[in-house]
Amino acid sequence: MKNVLPSKPTFGIFDHLDEDGRDIGLQCADRLKLAEACDHLGFYAYHLAEHHCTPHGRGVSPNLFLSSVAQRTRQLRVGPLVMLLTLYHPLRAFEEICMLDRLSGGRVELGIGRGSLSAELGYFGIGADAVPGRYSEASEIVIAALKGGKLSYRGRHFELNSVPLTLRPRQRPRPPTWVATNRPESAGWAAANGANLACVGHSSSVRKVTDAFRAKREETTDKGNPLPLLGLLRMIVIGRSDTHAYSIAAPAYETWLKSFKFLYDLNGIPTPPNLPLTLEAAIESELCIAGTAAFVRDALLGQLEVAGANYLLCQLAFGDLPLEASLYTAVTIHSEIMTRFD
Repeated sequence: MKNVLPSKPTFGIFDHLDEDGRDIGLQCADRLKLAEACDHLGFYAYHLAEHHCTPHGRGVSPNLFLSSVAQRTRQLRVGPLVMLLTLYHPLRAFEEICMLDRLSGGRVELGIGRGSLSAELGYFGIGADAVPGRYSEASEIVIAALKGGKLSYRGRHFELNSVPLTLRPRQRPRPPTWVATNRPESAGWAAANGANLACVGHSSSVRKVTDAFRAKREETTDKGNPLPLLGLLRMIVIGRSDTHAYSIAAPAYETWLKSFKFLYDLNGIPTPPNLPLTLEAAIESELCIAGTAAFVRDALLGQLEVAGANYLLCQLAFGDLPLEASLYTAVTIHSEIMTRFD
């Protein structure tokens, strides 16, 4: 398939809410300020990762934090990316989703997943062998529950008998769903089930995933339906010069990396072989982009095109990056990129 950049790509925010060395209350207050700014600037959504027992993710209850984001914003959509269904009773997960959709006025974007690091799940007593089955059953139950009515289910891990579903999400037929993956086979499942896609990695590798998504969608979906969002995640720092951008991005990335590696080091688990260990390596792998507004604009639009993506997941806050730097990047993305497609 040829490279075609959408006439108007969509821009959203992704956040790990990883530790920045300060009190978590202060950090969350700054994130809410950033969310407010992104709401005013016209970003589409704020997506928050879920991690446990690690400084890599302080948002251990994404829906709880996102309910605060929803009260501070008016248009910005909110959602976990992803909600680790492996750790939830699916009925409780369903009820949380309904509450967040109601509290936000129907702005939930529901990302679901099983979890990428077995150590996190192990702390909850869930062994690696149980993860696929628990996730498969939980996701089936949540999707079925979002349709309403009474819910019955019998599986290996969960059993529900004529449960009255007195809560409903505001959005009909259900909130948009998301899958985070770098695997073409998972992209095919997302396409067949009408889910949006979030990917991280080199744009040429992501292209294999988005191509698989489009191919499956052509087989299974009414061509008149709008194309779901195909997201490309990037850590972004824009400075007044290349030197300025690098000077604030490098220590922030080092702090983020330390948090990312925390559970790997603690449990003697080898880190992923493709994990960039320096800012320079992160830029080369396209995980991170840092530089002037013009450089970042050209790099982002080029990577979106190569990746076949139509949604940019902007990670504007990571490590100990100051709030002012994140706000500057957000404002500049709006003025230098987003407004060019108005």
